[in-house]
Order: sequence, then structure tokens, then C-alpha cells
Amino acid sequence: MTLPPSVSLVDETAGYPILVIDHPMATGRIALNGAHVMEWTPAGEAPVLYMSPLAELEPGKAIRGGIPVCWPWFGGHPTEPDQPAHGFVRNRMWQVGTVTEDPAGITLQFHLSDDELSRSVWPHRFALCLEVKMGAQFSIALQIQNTDETPWSMTGALHTYLCVQDVTTATVLGLDQVPFVESRLSPERIQQSGPVVFDREVDRNYASADTLTLCDPSGGRSLIVSKTGSQSSVVWNPWIEKSKRLPDLPDDAYPHFVCIEAANAGPDIITLAPGQEHFLSQHLQVLRDLA
Repeated sequence: MTLPPSVSLVDETAGYPILVIDHPMATGRIALNGAHVMEWTPAGEAPVLYMSPLAELEPGKAIRGGIPVCWPWFGGHPTEPDQPAHGFVRNRMWQVGTVTEDPAGITLQFHLSDDELSRSVWPHRFALCLEVKMGAQFSIALQIQNTDETPWSMTGALHTYLCVQDVTTATVLGLDQVPFVESRLSPERIQQSGPVVFDREVDRNYASADTLTLCDPSGGRSLIVSKTGSQSSVVWNPWIEKSKRLPDLPDDAYPHFVCIEAANAGPDIITLAPGQEHFLSQHLQVLRDLA
């Protein structure tokens, strides 16, 4: 593997390789475990992705924060509750593909395909390619290919943790009049009225393919979140009680992040015939509020 000058491979802990990006346009970190983007900080900005200080960096364990890749199912397994939540690829070690840099930033590719272990959990053949572009703006794209001889169906998400200074003053724009289901909290289909606000636990799956804006007035900026390949937008904040139940998240962490996820979830189920591909992507842009 040949890396450009702005990228280095380090062991955060023994046997836990992480790519460290130090480019004039942005810094960041990506763990090979899960091809998990842990950090992205554009030059002159505060961090954009929230990482839990209690995240467990161990092979085979999911990381709390950053951008977990949830696949080939979102949430709990549809029929086997003992299977890991949000699929298995965020717990697997990915292979580093092409890594390039130019004056605008860094582009990195990661690959994962089925093997005997994956087929014991999910009996299908597949090939995944995750491409990450990190500079003044950020994009992540998951290419999913059915390499099997029969069709199969999937759900999934790019489970993006976004930093905010104070969630009680943050809002999400772009979902007014969009129906949602409050995930595990309620099966009732509800219509959003006005911006999304955070004064309790929010765990919502919106039927939306639109670009969203996370307004963070306490932090003096907004984040533009756009996507492709997704008809579902998940918005999540665990609030007080759920934070206390998550061992890898500090009890007082909930005011400092909002998850906005490009998802294939709920009725947005993707079925691929042999040889077919699906692309799920998300793009982030920081806008400074002008006082």
C-alpha cells in the first residue's frame, strides 16, 4: 500500500490500524475496523464529526461516533435478535484501496467482500467499496454490488454523528410537512411541523430524500447535509436517559451531537439482482453564520 505524504498509517492501539490525514485543507482519522471515519476537521474549523471519548477501539467492536457504516441491515436484524445491531460490516476489518491527494484534499477507498464468516451471518455474496473525500467539504459514498447468483435485499445507513455546541438550541431544517415514524419509540406515522427541535429523545425515520440543514447557533455555524441513493433520513439524539444506558457514551454527551443519517430503512428497502449495484452517499458542507 502506497500512501501520499498527507496520509499515514498508525496503530492507535496494538493491532488497530488507523489512517491519519493531515492535509492543508483538512485533518481526519479513519479506522480500518469498519472503514469508520472517526474525524473530519476542515482547516480553520472546529471538528464536524462527534467522537465519544469512551469509544472502544478494539477489533470487532463498533465505534461510538464518527460515521459507522450500517449494512446489510439497519437497526436490529429483522428475524434474528441475537445478531449485531446495524449489520456486521462496521465490525469487520476493511482493505485499503487507492489513496490519492491533490490541492483540494484526500480521496480514500476501502473494500470489503463476503467470506465464510460473513456468509454464516448473512448468506449472500457481495462486494462493497467505500469512497471518502476529505477537504474543505466532505463526502462519503458506499457502492454495494450483488455478486451472488440470486437477488437479495438490504437496508443500511451512513450513521453520521455531527457536532453541535448545544443541542437545545440546534434545529434541523428541510423536513417541514414530511412524515416520520419515531422508530422504536412509537409506530405511529406523524407529520413534521416546522423545524426539528431537541427537547427530548429524538429517534425518527423521515420519508425524505431532500438536503437538510443542521443549524447550530450556539456554535455559530450550520451544516448542509445532502445525499443520494436514500429515501429515508434518520435524525437521532439520545437525550438524558438513553445516554445513561449507553456504556460507551458519557452521560453528559448528548448536548454535543445530532445524528443525521442517509439511510435505506423502513419501507426504503433495496433489492438487487445479480450484478446490480446501489450507491448510498452523503455530502457535508460547513457554513459559518455571519453575525
